[in-house]
Amino acid sequence: MSGRQGGGAPGGGLLVAGTTSDAGKSVVTAGICRWLSRKGVRVAPFKAQNMSLNSFVTRDGAEIGRAQAMQAAAARVEPSALMNPVLLKPGSDRSSQVVLLGKPVGELSARGYHAGRQEALLGTVTECLAELRRTHDAVICEGAGSPAEINLRRTDIVNLGLARAARLPVVVVGDIDRGGVFASFFGTTALLSEADQRLVAGYLVNKFRGDVTLLEPGLQMLHGLTGRPTMGVLPYAHGLGIDEEDGLRVSLRGVVRESVVAPPHGADILRVAVAAVPLMSNFTDVDALAAEPGVVVRFVDRPEELADADLVVVPGTRGTVRALAWLRERGLAAAIARRAAEGRPVLGICGGFQMLGERIEDEVESRAGTVEGLGLLPVRVRFAVHKTLARPVGEALGEPVEGYEIHHGVAELLDGADEPFLDGCRVGSVWGTHWHGSLESDGFRRAFLRRVADAAGRAFVPAPDTSFGELREEQLDRLGDLIEEHADTDALLRLIENGVPDGLPFVPPGAPPQPPVPSLPSPGAAADPDDHHRAHTAGGTQA
Repeated sequence: MSGRQGGGAPGGGLLVAGTTSDAGKSVVTAGICRWLSRKGVRVAPFKAQNMSLNSFVTRDGAEIGRAQAMQAAAARVEPSALMNPVLLKPGSDRSSQVVLLGKPVGELSARGYHAGRQEALLGTVTECLAELRRTHDAVICEGAGSPAEINLRRTDIVNLGLARAARLPVVVVGDIDRGGVFASFFGTTALLSEADQRLVAGYLVNKFRGDVTLLEPGLQMLHGLTGRPTMGVLPYAHGLGIDEEDGLRVSLRGVVRESVVAPPHGADILRVAVAAVPLMSNFTDVDALAAEPGVVVRFVDRPEELADADLVVVPGTRGTVRALAWLRERGLAAAIARRAAEGRPVLGICGGFQMLGERIEDEVESRAGTVEGLGLLPVRVRFAVHKTLARPVGEALGEPVEGYEIHHGVAELLDGADEPFLDGCRVGSVWGTHWHGSLESDGFRRAFLRRVADAAGRAFVPAPDTSFGELREEQLDRLGDLIEEHADTDALLRLIENGVPDGLPFVPPGAPPQPPVPSLPSPGAAADPDDHHRAHTAGGTQA
């Protein structure tokens, strides 16, 4: 496969599905993208529908999942809304904000989304995929959840629904570290319809520990039972990953948790406590802190866990008013206020910044009306209907800095701040800003940590040569190495270039017949105001 600059026949494609959520689809997709990019192939990632509170803003102001932005970095291409046309941002256990082609279009319940609106998006996502295939040699698509979620198959636009529409070969990833990987591969295949099974070309084992020769008899039996080969056994690798969709596992923080923390450059370490607020969003902001030698990052939900912290971070959230109530109920709000009174460092980012202010007026997200904030910063926040999506660039603490903004809250800065801080302000040792990603700017991060260390009385000195960008590139190269060294790359290339092989056998019993989908208006239309928020799982949503 040779690199080309677009035009001509559509490029090849592959769908990476998984036996479960968190089986490794995101990292395998990123690894394949980096491996192909190193071969000179012009490759792009794609995920038709993503559910995540971790999002990113493209240069043209579109909001997409952070995992797809990181996969674009692995492919060495600029991220775009085409790579993640549908993003669901949970607002409760039963509802989500729907972001279509980078812009929010409404709030929907799980029932409303799955009762036809999701299926109506199939044309949109296939058009986006077709456009990427016209301009790239290959597009590596990531599935969601499991393709064998038979209760959701009739409205599926991200797994076999997409693969059927675009005639994509499918490789299924299974996490052997969880156990039961052979049953998962077989069961996943056997629960698909005969037409869907024709697209499943093979399997990839992820997170294997030990001697791979001991696995061979099982792989041979699986091949005999399904007629499909295993196209690689990827070893378990500590500290590997990319920005994830949900949960509390992220790339560079994983390095800190799973391997030895690098010794501090100075005489002391710095402890960072992140309040694990409900609906926490873009917690990847603290990855850059965790990448610093001598900085220890942990997530906390009790006030006593703040006692030895040198810096407390109040992160972003999809539910600012709800998170503020949670801080008060847990006693964390009072503990943070005491810290501020003592001159001990606190940083609020996005929703966290809003909570540190004096007052929040919210008739949009929570519809709670006026709510008193923590009163630590001279800021009043009013929630606007239209979301701010931006990629600001500036200077702070004497250093260049850039970030991205994703918020409905509009902050009004009042008199009383000691100094501006990005788009926000500082009072004493309390800082607040809407800018996500600012700590990835190396010089700014070091300057901020020096201020924190001084206020905390720690003899901590930031290392002068830590480059967050280089560390991220190393992570992506390691993912590419996993594919290149442990997957059957010839088989993967044949699938990408030639499509689904002929003669793949049917594995009984197959999926039961699906009832028809009710006809509903397009999801691009205005949503029913009483049908708000999330298409997560009342009946098990793909994510």
